Amino acid sequence: MTRHVNHALAVRPTRNERAAQDFTSSLRGHVLNHMAAQMKTRFETEIAPKLAQAPEDGRAVHQAMRPHPYFRFYSTMRIAAQEMVWASVDAAVRRDSERLKAVAAELPDVGGSLTLDPSLEVPRSVSAIDVHLMPGSYSAEAGEGDLAAGAVYENGLSVFSFGLMGKNLDDIGESSAFWLRHAHPEFQPKDILDLGCSVGHQTLPWARAYPGARVTGVDVAAPCLRYADGRARAQGVAAHFVQANATQLPFPDASFDLVYSSMFLHELPLKDIDAVFAEARRLLRPGGLMLHYELPPNSQLSAYDGFYLDWDCWYNNEPYYKAFRDQDPKALCAKAGFDTGKFVQTVVPSIGWYGEEAVAEAIAGPATIGGNTGRLADGVQWFVFGNWA
Repeated sequence: MTRHVNHALAVRPTRNERAAQDFTSSLRGHVLNHMAAQMKTRFETEIAPKLAQAPEDGRAVHQAMRPHPYFRFYSTMRIAAQEMVWASVDAAVRRDSERLKAVAAELPDVGGSLTLDPSLEVPRSVSAIDVHLMPGSYSAEAGEGDLAAGAVYENGLSVFSFGLMGKNLDDIGESSAFWLRHAHPEFQPKDILDLGCSVGHQTLPWARAYPGARVTGVDVAAPCLRYADGRARAQGVAAHFVQANATQLPFPDASFDLVYSSMFLHELPLKDIDAVFAEARRLLRPGGLMLHYELPPNSQLSAYDGFYLDWDCWYNNEPYYKAFRDQDPKALCAKAGFDTGKFVQTVVPSIGWYGEEAVAEAIAGPATIGGNTGRLADGVQWFVFGNWA
């Protein structure tokens, strides 16, 4: 079911628009659960038995699957549903954008801040691509003070995730922070940085988990940061948002205890990923932690599961997706100068799906990548990796 935005910056869709959002959300749930399961069954029963040898990787599975009518049907439906996500919220946001600006301007100061840099050049990996098929991507602006791109993204995500991202669309951050607090109770970060924070969905959980910490989110997209600042104030959470490129950050050396990101690295060219890791290493204090929620690497998945996750690279306007997933997370950390004897990797069950008790129990057990790790489907689990400084 759709978890509609419910804070002060919520838009006001018509009943027809709300019905379209609910339908689209249900359609995505059907595609990513039922149709995805059917497609795997077709591969195992109709395609794999006819292959001369078992596919070695996801690319080989993709090549075998492409001619099959069910794969084409699945892909058509998934692309259509993705486009419907943005279409279902766009009109309401555009109609409401001036009111949202006014509401954001009147929200009380709760101790956070917003720092924009008009001279910052938005990288072409954001500005030249409608990432996730979202028209205008994250950085398009319609005028001074515009925050519509942030509103489109948050309302679209509520439709896109069909209830799996939690009531505030922050399940990844909530689950990650819960895991860290319980797995490492001795770690008490005072300065936390969220890279590629967009509208701050996964930024605010860290402020709630560590109420004494100063939490900062950075992104290149000004409209998203304006919205993030208003969203944080609407929820009474003090957070600081800075417009900056994560490859070259305006913070001094050793100024953070925790550098985090969520679903950010796979949107970057490989050279930028290297720069981001190097920046994280520079910014961490001794004993600090770099932590990323991301999609599990292809080397740790079956050929079919790798193919399934790489679908977005080919059909969802995420051209850097597969190149990142072909990397070895530990090797990326080593390249940035981390001691890989302090490398961290785990699978965190979704708090929204399994509950806090299940997450706490998972800390004591082996972190095993399963079929729903990183997949937005019923029973989702989050893949987390990083390195202690």
